[in-house]
Amino acid sequence: MGQYDASVAGAVADERFAHEALAVVLQVREERLCVLLWQRAEDPFRGRWALPGGPLGAGERLGTSASRHLATKVDLTDIAYLEQLETRSDPLRDPRGRVLATAYLALVTAGLEPHVPEDTAWHPVADLPPTAFDHGSITESGRGRLRAKLSYTNIGFALAPERFTIAQLRDIYAASLGYPVSATNLQRVLTRRGVVEATDEAARPTQAGGRPATLYRFAARTLVVTHPFATFRPPALPHLAQDVGLGAVPAAHRGRPGRPAHPGAALVERAAARHGVGPGRDEDREDAVGADLDIAVKVRTDQGHGS
Repeated sequence: MGQYDASVAGAVADERFAHEALAVVLQVREERLCVLLWQRAEDPFRGRWALPGGPLGAGERLGTSASRHLATKVDLTDIAYLEQLETRSDPLRDPRGRVLATAYLALVTAGLEPHVPEDTAWHPVADLPPTAFDHGSITESGRGRLRAKLSYTNIGFALAPERFTIAQLRDIYAASLGYPVSATNLQRVLTRRGVVEATDEAARPTQAGGRPATLYRFAARTLVVTHPFATFRPPALPHLAQDVGLGAVPAAHRGRPGRPAHPGAALVERAAARHGVGPGRDEDREDAVGADLDIAVKVRTDQGHGS
């Protein structure tokens, strides 16, 4: 850690820095997690894509500023959820001079089609175009925050429509998390935690026939911590950053005689051992894996995108 230098602090005490509010606006579109970006028409980074935002107004709160810029610059007011994400303070992040940037995570409900200007478009987070400043890594931070919160809060309410089938919710979770999700396991976990509840309604019949699927809804449409112990896990071990790429697998995939184990089985076993979960408790084993994946994603994000 660097030592405090009073002479340097005194030299910069009277400097004033510009401060901007940015928004990482995410929505699941066509089964892909997408971010809203606008194309810069001026230097620096002419032609590159940037997060919507702008200068913090005098006497203006950061959240108010982020919402104002979304409404005035990209004509977006349909925000289902907004929270502060992070502040970037690298003196060299803007070639025009030092600019502090505070980013917000904003979520838009799937199925909505906000009217946006011609220079603004949705882009898959997994396949971003060339971005301006540090906006690409800020977008990654937003995705990491969303992925972590999906396991211990009900934040999915901001991504899903008011009524949905479990298959539709599964697609939203899979797009957001970046790996396949079992609809059966998702329904079991979310109903057990009281996150979603069945309604008396059913989806419209499909051409395939069969019994119409039950429609569900989120029990609350404001943020609630639904799995508090996920935020009090032991520190992630170094190997977890590598394990994340394997994805969580059911404990039943540990292998059978004459049949090799799933390549992610080691992740399950290590997570279960670390949290004291014994054999035969598959639901608790899956929760342990989810918690460790949360921590590993956050650790990897924090290490890769320092302020």
